[in-house]
Amino acid sequence: MSEIVPPEVRPKPAVPAKPSHVALPSSGPFVSSPQGTGGEGQGSGRGSALLGYIGIDTIIEQMRKKTMKTGFDFNIMVVGQSGLGKSTLVNTLFKSQVSRRSTSWSRDEKIPKTVEIKSVSHVIEEGGVKMKLTVVDTPGFGDQINNENCWEPISKYINEQYEKFLKEEVNIARKKRIPDTRVHCCLYFISPTGHSLRQLDIEFMKHLSRVVNIIPVIAKSDTLTLDEKTEFKQKVRKELEAYGIECYPQKEFDEDMEDKSDNDKIREAMPFAVVGSDKEYQVNGKRVLGRKTAWGVVEVENPNHCEFSLLRDFMIRSHLQDLKEVTHNIHYETYRAKRLNDNGGLHPITSSGQDTQESNL
Repeated sequence: MSEIVPPEVRPKPAVPAKPSHVALPSSGPFVSSPQGTGGEGQGSGRGSALLGYIGIDTIIEQMRKKTMKTGFDFNIMVVGQSGLGKSTLVNTLFKSQVSRRSTSWSRDEKIPKTVEIKSVSHVIEEGGVKMKLTVVDTPGFGDQINNENCWEPISKYINEQYEKFLKEEVNIARKKRIPDTRVHCCLYFISPTGHSLRQLDIEFMKHLSRVVNIIPVIAKSDTLTLDEKTEFKQKVRKELEAYGIECYPQKEFDEDMEDKSDNDKIREAMPFAVVGSDKEYQVNGKRVLGRKTAWGVVEVENPNHCEFSLLRDFMIRSHLQDLKEVTHNIHYETYRAKRLNDNGGLHPITSSGQDTQESNL
């Protein structure tokens, strides 16, 4: 009888070592078990240990490097009556002179008969990250005797930016990076009356909340006492709810319970009672941004004085990317679907008043 030869045992290939500059998670690398439909091979969905380092976790670093190289756009619109400190607040938010002071009128200047749209762009760099910030101002809004339909030029402007993006998107030879002029956030300034919203406020937010992310703020809130401010905020929230106006962040877009919990805190704090100032004063040995009064200095970044720091942290430090995503995935997609549906999904999109074919869907 012939001798049985055992099968050759081949050595396992060497697993490449993890680069020294990449930190390994404390729990160690895992891979999900294969998901079967039944039988012995059916996975439980639990992770099992990898044989060695792969490098999946470096995707975050790759994305960071790419973002630092290309930078990103952020477009903010400010709407409200003249004299509410819109330019000052935006300059305070970004700690630079990014907004032109175009809303205060001298005696020689005429208040525009209709709402104008003016924008100014700046490139801001912090920690190696570049952001092209565009501030869109709306001088003339709410300054007329008859303010009927004064939101229409603003709505038209917002939709025009969606149209520009759509035309670039459907081009056969489109740009590698489409210029993004879409409005990602609209700061709506409420006058600190202490009573209730004006009809103009309600009509504007009713019409515009469907097409853009609106964040309401109570301007110059230092003119209200603490009790007046609390009562006014409650009134505004009740009125917004009564008229079915959903400001950003909208409840329907909460992705999970963690999102809902974070966003509920923000919704409860709205509208933000803010104070803006680009002047510094000495307080307790420190230089602070504030407004000087006969009773002392109202510190802009002191949460005991106003809610500016809450607005800044929410809008820039925690929800800036989400503002961009909601603009693209919700507001722009809604416009795009309607536009293509109106066009039959096949006809070319042409600029208004022209018969020239720009693209073929």
